[in-house]
Amino acid sequence: MDIPKNVQEQLNQFQQLQQQAQLIATQKNTNDIQIQETQSAIDELKKTDKDNDVFKTAGNLLIKVDYDEITEELEDKLETYKLRQQTMGRQEDRVMKKLQEMQASIEKTMKGMNLNSEPSDVE
Repeated sequence: MDIPKNVQEQLNQFQQLQQQAQLIATQKNTNDIQIQETQSAIDELKKTDKDNDVFKTAGNLLIKVDYDEITEELEDKLETYKLRQQTMGRQEDRVMKKLQEMQASIEKTMKGMNLNSEPSDVE
């Protein structure tokens, strides 16, 4: 038995949403790493005497920077990463909710057509 066009379209949308959820998860992981690295740099900087020279990388170069300026720059970056993390968390929640709704709708439609073998979990 062929799958009706509207069900096939729902399945395609479901697949796209799954891909979007995977992309968000990957971005969250990357952002987590950036948060950890930035926090680590801030922690190391706090262990350093303000009178010591501080350098940052710019491509293949090390550039001498002012202690207070780099501290502020890193703290700003950390705040930005944390805000991005919150945004991605909300986005992930919305996508997962939509996936669950679509899965339930597709399963209901397919059961009505006797096409569904076994329900599967989204997670």
